[in-house]
Amino acid sequence: MKGNPLFISHRVHPVIGLACLSCVLVWPPSAGWTAPSPKQPPRNTSPASLERQIATAFKEARYERVIQLVDTVPAKPHPSSALLKMGVLSSLHVGKPEQALTTYNRLAPSKTSEDSDLLRDIALAFVTSHVRDPQEYIRITAFTALAEIGTPETGPVLEDGLLDSSVLIRARAAEGLGRAGLAGRSSALKRALRDPAPAVRIAAMNALADAGVRDIHKELVRTARAGEGAEHVFALAALVRLGSHEALAEITSAATLPQPDIRMAAVGVLGRLQRPSTFSVLTQSVYDPEPSVRAFAAGALGEFGNPAAAPALTHALGDESPRVRSIAAASLGRLGVEHARSLLWPLTSDPIPMVRAGALEGLLRLGEQEALLLATNLATHPDPSVRSATAQALGRARAKQGLSVLETLLQDQQPQPRLSAARALATIGASGATPLLKQTLQDAEPAVRITAAGSLVLRLSQGAQQKG
Repeated sequence: MKGNPLFISHRVHPVIGLACLSCVLVWPPSAGWTAPSPKQPPRNTSPASLERQIATAFKEARYERVIQLVDTVPAKPHPSSALLKMGVLSSLHVGKPEQALTTYNRLAPSKTSEDSDLLRDIALAFVTSHVRDPQEYIRITAFTALAEIGTPETGPVLEDGLLDSSVLIRARAAEGLGRAGLAGRSSALKRALRDPAPAVRIAAMNALADAGVRDIHKELVRTARAGEGAEHVFALAALVRLGSHEALAEITSAATLPQPDIRMAAVGVLGRLQRPSTFSVLTQSVYDPEPSVRAFAAGALGEFGNPAAAPALTHALGDESPRVRSIAAASLGRLGVEHARSLLWPLTSDPIPMVRAGALEGLLRLGEQEALLLATNLATHPDPSVRSATAQALGRARAKQGLSVLETLLQDQQPQPRLSAARALATIGASGATPLLKQTLQDAEPAVRITAAGSLVLRLSQGAQQKG
């Protein structure tokens, strides 16, 4: 990836349309006349008159004028909430989420006065305003956030992403349409089954099959027969989700084929399908001669969630590959078996930091709060990828007690740990996560701001669902 090493009503809908900024014409002043400062209200204008002007301009959809007038409103006495809200909504209308946030902070200066719906709209605009950014890594981050958000309102933007020049963006867009529940009625997603890139075709197959779209059956059969490599396996997995028992047997056979990439794909989809009849295939795959297949098997067993996988994962804890040991440690924690604690603690002294991060996740999943000391130590490791892995472990374990560690990582000098910390804050249940994410919307790195915005949308959406 070029340019950056990172690699996710009265209410205005920030997704529909990225409005162009209005042109502002400036006439030269007459001789001897001095224009008032743009930060000062017009002379002889009372607060009531100024508010009437703002309300009129907002009603007439003169949003740039509203922004200009709201900017002149003095801080004292405190402006009315209705006036400031018009300023926020106007900024969203013209595609200025940063300006909207500045005005919102005047409207809700403390965390006890948050307007969750309005803040969510601002956060979503932070994401959608970058979907056409000229830098590919920024667009990838934006579409990754949209895929994780997965709400119907983002549908038009996600469908537009299926036309992007980037393969990864098109795949993320297909993913997002599936998560948003739009796969069944998206003709664009069906067309993506014939995308030139296998990764996009696979993402489209997964989304459509998960939605139970049966009219793609013939296309899946054709791909399963003619496809090559991993795509063939994913087509079979899609057929299984649509009710084909024969396809499951073919995947099971694929897990023993000579090609490592096909075995990896087969093991991965069997973990997601979670069919009891294939469990033994996964446990045997941790003995595969190829380290990448063993790593996939360890991850699949954790995803499967069957406590009977503990012996196979215990074996994988001693694997010669650090990646296998790390994934096995995290997966063992997912099983919730009591004796796993004594198996994971020794790995906190593993010479490879990434293995220690996997042990951290496993122990936190088992409720071992003493492991937070390990998180604190890993968060100061000189390698930014280790600090990033620490944030990921805290997020996957949903460790609310790790909030202080994530807060520290949000101040990291490198963007990668900050980005991982922002993503992790979407999943932990600590109440202090929302203010941290709101603050991170002002990060110096655009990708971090976008990721924080996506996490903020997820948290605020979950809060709204719980209240409902």
